[in-house]
Amino acid sequence: MGDDRRLAAVVALAQGMAAAHSAREAWRAAAVGGCLALGGNFAALSVWERELGRLRVLVNVGRRAEDEEEFPEDESYPVHQFAEITEFLHERWAGGGEPDAWVETARGPAAGRPGYVHQRVAALRRRGRGCCVVAPIVLHGRAWGELYVARPVGERVFERGDADFATVLASVVAAGIAQTERLEEVRRLAYTDALTGLANRRAVDAALDEAVERHREEDVVVSLVVCDLNGLKRVNDTHGHAVGDRLLERFGSVLSLCGAMLPGALAARLGGDEFCLLAVGPPADAVVKAAEELCRRAAELELGDGVACGVASTEDPVGPVRSARRLFRLADAAQYRAKAERAAGPVVAGREGPDDPVVRLADEPSRAEDGERRRFRGRHSP
Repeated sequence: MGDDRRLAAVVALAQGMAAAHSAREAWRAAAVGGCLALGGNFAALSVWERELGRLRVLVNVGRRAEDEEEFPEDESYPVHQFAEITEFLHERWAGGGEPDAWVETARGPAAGRPGYVHQRVAALRRRGRGCCVVAPIVLHGRAWGELYVARPVGERVFERGDADFATVLASVVAAGIAQTERLEEVRRLAYTDALTGLANRRAVDAALDEAVERHREEDVVVSLVVCDLNGLKRVNDTHGHAVGDRLLERFGSVLSLCGAMLPGALAARLGGDEFCLLAVGPPADAVVKAAEELCRRAAELELGDGVACGVASTEDPVGPVRSARRLFRLADAAQYRAKAERAAGPVVAGREGPDDPVVRLADEPSRAEDGERRRFRGRHSP
């Protein structure tokens, strides 16, 4: 491959990773770009999981063998089969050297310094591959994983020049992965409450809009639990805000634990002492059961005075739920009643007959002017 074509391949690889919207897309773009750039018919991207001592395959592209999935759940290899990444290369880096790719064939090593490892050679033979080039990926000065590109039996064997080019490609992949990790972290922080680690209001807004849309189109059950942590102001005034923050963190852990009773539920802190659980799919009774457990556990916390909890579900007789705003209003009204009555358990909208007081409160036009109501001032406000 000429210099111009190689430059174009590097640019295409970088652009492909830059266009990715998720880590998976970035992994696949790296493997596809490496495969095309090196003229292979198969490529894989793997990460070194240090705590488990294994090299785990993230993605396989191209002509896959029967035992290879595109995004495998559990394909991994003992890292000692790739000791060059964990030992040999570290020795070289410590001395100021740079990581280099190497070539292996179905008969053994061809170009580069790594030696014969029978498991790797056997894998080439078993999968009908004549040779491969392995390029270490270095991120933040540490071995991150490897880019692996193979050719079938009968095609030209990779040479030293191919290995050198693979080293360049690996550095481009490393830059792309670093960028993806930065974007993922930004996205995570944008949708995460910094104190509790739960989802934040922005995440709830987005998830609830999507959930109600699914309810309208597919009649999926959508349920919302809204909680108000009692006694936070007293804790702050008596013990200080650091202790109050610990109470919020502890309750956040309890909320997360109870949310785990509902597959796929989103646990969130809306702000201040207000929290919620969003469940899409589970029946309303299961959500109420989780809310009951939440109230019980909150009452057992050393600090605070338990929690006021309201539940609203599209499965209960609350009338049509055509917007996220209405489901929020229903759950909020149920929580408001639980607070006013000092209820030990959750109040559930729609379960007190045709003239349910919670539903009536949620749908009162004058409720927007109620000076006591302070939550949901954002785009879900009435």
